[in-house]
Amino acid sequence: MLSTLPVTTQPSTSPSEGEAKPYLSVIVPVYNEEENVELMHQKIEESLRELALPSEILFVDDGSRDRSFELLDKIAKADSRVKVIRFRRNFGQTAAMTAGMDAAKGEILIPMDADLQNDPKDIRRLLDKMDEGYDVVSGWRKKRQDHIWRKIPSRMANGLISRVTGVQLHDYGCSLKAYRAEIIHDVSLYGEMHRFIPAYAAMAGGRVTEIPVDHHPRIHGQSKYGFGRIQKVALDLIVARFMGKFGQKPIYYFGGGAMRAFALGLFLWFIAFIQKLSPRINDILGGTYESRHLNSNPLFYIGILLFVAALQLLMMGLIAEMNMRIYYEAGGKPTYIVKETRNLKA
Repeated sequence: MLSTLPVTTQPSTSPSEGEAKPYLSVIVPVYNEEENVELMHQKIEESLRELALPSEILFVDDGSRDRSFELLDKIAKADSRVKVIRFRRNFGQTAAMTAGMDAAKGEILIPMDADLQNDPKDIRRLLDKMDEGYDVVSGWRKKRQDHIWRKIPSRMANGLISRVTGVQLHDYGCSLKAYRAEIIHDVSLYGEMHRFIPAYAAMAGGRVTEIPVDHHPRIHGQSKYGFGRIQKVALDLIVARFMGKFGQKPIYYFGGGAMRAFALGLFLWFIAFIQKLSPRINDILGGTYESRHLNSNPLFYIGILLFVAALQLLMMGLIAEMNMRIYYEAGGKPTYIVKETRNLKA
């Protein structure tokens, strides 16, 4: 798990003496953004000042090689609401976002990019939408200020993710979102899975929606995203779909494939034996081999391969089932999520 990395700090269970517990935590992953971090902090600070809510700002330096951390250190010394986490090396945006969420103390978590393309003024609009009872409010860059070669694959990916996960959003890739901390408390993220948090929240029973947000062209620095991410997102999508549907009972997935392979193998063997016993049926089916010998019938060998595949799938299901039991039982993980109770003592 990412939270076990030495660069990730665990939050204290209660705010320090004299410090009000924040209601809002703004989480900003940073990677080589020395031209942007000071202005980004200024814009976030202005938006939070207008909200007048107890809040904190968590910058996560994802192993920057420029002056980003030096500037963040300066900002933290001048603003006590700013917390900074620095990675030893570059672990990626998902790891940085996870570290920020692990350290955040707020009831509402709002991640956003550090490149000034997300507008902190939209924080108020996200919170207003959450007041309608939603657990996740996702930003939608309806008028996205990026090159067409970034927008086209993004649209295709969003359509695919929406179809596979069943959670219809226009813009999974927009970092600017608002989450209730309770809904993502037990979500573990790997690879590029931060973009799937709305889908995980929906699987946990959360209410998810989206609103259009502003998106500005990048002025300073270079984009960290390229076509190399597409295959990572595609593979992570497969994992997200599997974990969402079969995470607690993997035997249903592998066992179902095993039963289908076994049934098809039996069917092919049945056809092979019929062809052996009846040359007339062999002629009708178009057989061109010696019908009296099973070892000359390819259906016989295909059936054997299907039986072997069924056995392998079944064993994979059993191994996955044992691993899942270890995960839940040895790790003390619950197999259910309780939203609230009445008159139940802890």
